[in-house]
Amino acid sequence: MKSKDALDKIIKISRVHLYKPIQIAEILYHYRKGDNIDLSDVETYRNISKKWRDEISRLLVGRASTSSQKYQDNVFDSNAMPPEFVEELAEYNKKHDGIVENYIYHKFKERLSLVYDAFEYLKSGPERFDLNEFLSLFSHSPGLKRSIDKVYEITVYALFSVIVRALKVEVGLSIDNADKEILKDFGIFIKMALGLSEKMLIKKMPAKLFRVGVTNAADRGLDMWANFGPAVQVKHLTLSEDLAEDVSENMTADKIVLVCLDGEAKIINRIMTQLPFSYRIQGIITISDLESWYKICFSDKYKDMLGRQLLKDLEREFNFEFPANSEIGPFIEKRGYKISSLKGKWSIA
Repeated sequence: MKSKDALDKIIKISRVHLYKPIQIAEILYHYRKGDNIDLSDVETYRNISKKWRDEISRLLVGRASTSSQKYQDNVFDSNAMPPEFVEELAEYNKKHDGIVENYIYHKFKERLSLVYDAFEYLKSGPERFDLNEFLSLFSHSPGLKRSIDKVYEITVYALFSVIVRALKVEVGLSIDNADKEILKDFGIFIKMALGLSEKMLIKKMPAKLFRVGVTNAADRGLDMWANFGPAVQVKHLTLSEDLAEDVSENMTADKIVLVCLDGEAKIINRIMTQLPFSYRIQGIITISDLESWYKICFSDKYKDMLGRQLLKDLEREFNFEFPANSEIGPFIEKRGYKISSLKGKWSIA
């Protein structure tokens, strides 16, 4: 079945949350249950299936898709799951008591079990944790490899945050203009936008980093920003000259810190220094740098001060990015999806 091959491809290239496969599963489920769907007309299920998908996703992983409508809709493109493939799967699924739904959700359960294994590794403690080993759980697993960019991001964010807090870095904000008229006329702005006033022209605050969270195309891959200046971008793929120019010209931050694989550092440095905006690159940090700093945090000298907190921060960010909800088991049982029913080409390897 070409539709089965197309489904497997979508599952393979999907990130951990499997939003698109779940959307397909719910179309098949609602058709099997007798909902009014015209399988030959994608408009009868395009939008409603997003609602079905989001209901299940919130139940199973605690969140719904935040991708652009264009990206969500391309699941029905000719190179993905066009209406004729949906129809073929739906009829087959109905004839065989929901076998395709069963297959998709057991594949999802399999993916979540890999996430759970990675999360358990975070509990190994400062004495056993190794950054390379943690990253390899994703880079060496076909089911998780698509999410490696987010893993790099959270490992960078947790490390930077714990070091900045340990250093007790502070940033200051002050108004140097002593003109009482402008201070009075823009008093509300000063209070609302700057958090200052005529009587308090200077304030200090802890230095912090913030994750952007959902990728915004306008950010060209911006991952973090700091209230002390630079934006941070974590790169795990080759940065071409065109992409480098895109990144720098479309980010509003005055300074950019790039985090990249060791093998990319020289290439990135060469590209960036040749471009007119190279002055905006504050620094290029490699994975080797991260490994070195992680080892320092987990050393006997710092494991109590930094290491344990670093693991807590990693756990928190991991849970935010990869929630492995325990509801998948009860959900599969409630729907009656038995793994013993998956045989032949529908078996779970």
